[in-house]
Amino acid sequence: MNGALIGAKRPHALLRPEIAVPFVLVALIWGSTWFVIKDQLMAAPPSWSVTYRFAIATIGMFALAAMGGRGFRMTVSGHVIAFAIGITQFFLNFNFVYRAEIHLTSGIVAVLFAFLIVPNAVLGLIFLENRITRRFMAGTMIALAGIALLLLHEAREAPVTGLVGLGILFAVLGIFSASTANILQATETARKRPLRVMLAWAMLWGTLADAAFAWSFAGPPVFPSSLRYWGGVAYLGLVGSVITFPLYFGLIRDLGPGRAAYNGVAVPIVAMALSTVFEGYRWSWLAMAGGALALLGLVVAMRGRHAPYPAKSSISPLR
Repeated sequence: MNGALIGAKRPHALLRPEIAVPFVLVALIWGSTWFVIKDQLMAAPPSWSVTYRFAIATIGMFALAAMGGRGFRMTVSGHVIAFAIGITQFFLNFNFVYRAEIHLTSGIVAVLFAFLIVPNAVLGLIFLENRITRRFMAGTMIALAGIALLLLHEAREAPVTGLVGLGILFAVLGIFSASTANILQATETARKRPLRVMLAWAMLWGTLADAAFAWSFAGPPVFPSSLRYWGGVAYLGLVGSVITFPLYFGLIRDLGPGRAAYNGVAVPIVAMALSTVFEGYRWSWLAMAGGALALLGLVVAMRGRHAPYPAKSSISPLR
């Protein structure tokens, strides 16, 4: 009996509840956040919108961490890596993203961020020695072909305006900032710390940097009177950050940064599906082909060998 269990193949990663549930939840939520971000750009300076979002998220994350009953104390090395994650993820990444959406449509920025799988896989190989398997490479090539079709579709359907090159530059800088944070979260130093506590401090450091930057370059705080604006800020802070980042960074700890980044491949497809329901979006053959290839690549890549880190049971208490 034991021999049979040992020799049996593990089910596909996307069929395991501990992987599938957070993967789907993050894709569904982040697929909706792009529209909310775009809606806020005209109401307040982007830097202050980012600050408000993560001020709310920081409070929510500390409250979530408190539920674990482990306290908030960390060592100096823990604070150093939390600070690094906060600066790269919650300061640089989001300030670049909000500015990218000034010049590009939310759909194009969402699709561009699907390319996060590339730097995550490469940096994971360089700094974490995560092997890139042939199956992962094949799935990535298929997914990238689908992403390219989705990008072409978005460019045709909603032509970009403003400084297109600057928007693309902001998006690329945002991708590399997020990738840096992903790699940091996957290091042994970060994985030894409770995930929620680490995230709470990272969000605090990131929020302080957001506020300092906003005040320096955008002037004193701007408080829009629109309830829609503040509802969007609350949604992005609590649902789009407090719920999703523990789930996503948990996937990084379990799957490694390369495979976890495949969540970004599903996000633009979810965004397009939501647009179909709420905005009457119509799928073209480019969109359907791109979505099909992206999902096929996701399935192929996630089917690869899953052992970049210790078994889940050995790290779950750290969450």
